[in-house]
Amino acid sequence: MSTTRPAQRPEPKLREQAYDAFTRHLLRSDIKPGQFITQRELVALTGQPLGAIRELIPRLEVEGLIVTVPRRGLQILPLDISLIRNAFQFRLILEREAITSFCQTASDARIEQIEATHQAVVASAQKGATDDIIARAQQVDREFHETIIDDLNNDIISKAYRVNWIKVRLIRQNETSLEKDLVIPVMREHLAIIAAMKARDVDAATEAASAHIMNARARALRLD
Repeated sequence: MSTTRPAQRPEPKLREQAYDAFTRHLLRSDIKPGQFITQRELVALTGQPLGAIRELIPRLEVEGLIVTVPRRGLQILPLDISLIRNAFQFRLILEREAITSFCQTASDARIEQIEATHQAVVASAQKGATDDIIARAQQVDREFHETIIDDLNNDIISKAYRVNWIKVRLIRQNETSLEKDLVIPVMREHLAIIAAMKARDVDAATEAASAHIMNARARALRLD
């Protein structure tokens, strides 16, 4: 008697590769917020098999990166006022907690190293913000926030923060990311947070972090 062998599930590695490819193309604007896309198009975009894409979609839906619209199909998350407010509010909640902890526990040497990295970007940008310097500033910006978040040693928070970061990055790309005129002001906002950390002044550090995040929110809402 013959038996039907169940369909094989894609290897976890393929599912992660599909996710990484999807987010990479999303952040490169190869696919746009609000765009409708089919499973077959996702296969072509990511270079991953259909099985991996079918398993990827529920994850993207849970993370809010894709929404299923009845009778229309899969839609890349649309950018609207609600998303902007929610994403920055979530970021504010997480980062205030992380700043408080980091300010109290990080070593002086670690804080000074972060400070020196920012000062180097500012010094370079003052001579002229080239594409390379802008890219470096974007890297330093992301590493600063993720370092503080990851220092909480909470995998749930770290993962949630990174998904939210994708949304924030999409919002910022819609009105420009960390562009030439923003490099020095953003680095100086970070330096204000860092200075408070060096002084072990939790209140000043969280206040500076809140101001930094609200400035970014204002730019995204075009209120500045």
